Amino acid sequence: MAVSFGFVPTTRRPYDAPLLRGIDGDTVNIAQSVRMVSIDTPESKVGGAPATAQATLDRCRERLLSGAYDAIPAPLRDHFVARLTRDAALRHLTAGHRAADEFTRMRTERLVFDAEGHADVGVIVTGEVIEENGRLLAYVTPWLKPPLPPRDDPRRRTFNLQLIEEGWAVLFPIYPSLPRDDDLNTALKAAETAWQQKLGAWAEFGADLLLGYEYRACIKLGARDRTDRPPVPPAERIASAFRRVCVDVRTREELGLYGFHKIEPPYRMWIWQDDLEEARQALDL
Repeated sequence: MAVSFGFVPTTRRPYDAPLLRGIDGDTVNIAQSVRMVSIDTPESKVGGAPATAQATLDRCRERLLSGAYDAIPAPLRDHFVARLTRDAALRHLTAGHRAADEFTRMRTERLVFDAEGHADVGVIVTGEVIEENGRLLAYVTPWLKPPLPPRDDPRRRTFNLQLIEEGWAVLFPIYPSLPRDDDLNTALKAAETAWQQKLGAWAEFGADLLLGYEYRACIKLGARDRTDRPPVPPAERIASAFRRVCVDVRTREELGLYGFHKIEPPYRMWIWQDDLEEARQALDL
């Protein structure tokens, strides 16, 4: 007997997760990575060591200038070229390590640790739940026992928001994993202040520091061709580097795949291309 409902479930590709222990016949505990949602910090490992990553960024710059990537509009190419300095990789990767250090400091200051060095955190799952790399999308806070302080009490702010406030993360909201309006406005105000006052990463590494998503795009555009395979066509590299449509969160104007540089970082909201029609309806774009 064959049964057919025509239902196609939403799934993600499989990923490896360390098994911690079995609970009972149908329950296990696994180690689950959490991607702190709505923020983006500089990378600390992507692209390899600074010298290796710089060689990749240099290739990206050469290709942007040579005409290989003329399918990317000139203003965005200029935006990248201006940031692809001789020390761009070192500054970005060092900023990534500093962001990790600052997050460690925040946890040490705000969490309550037991004798074995363990601490509980609150994990607020949102939106897409599991992203394409198998990471849980969530906001992370210190675990607070009832009665909880008021919503605007600093003790309740998420680590996501604190990283934005101190300039170690940019606001990076991606539909459908968007915060509620009041939380979005709080994050937006924090992002504006950090950007305008050049706090955190910008204070230490310069206003022309490649943002995390800019750096990752340039690494893809500058990747070396493998000697055992045909060269990757420029169009394929471009499609891999630019997968999200940018929207001005203030005006709801769609800036497309290549227009994010037209507005300052705090005002950029992102939509996956496959979600664009749905987002237009949901967000009244």
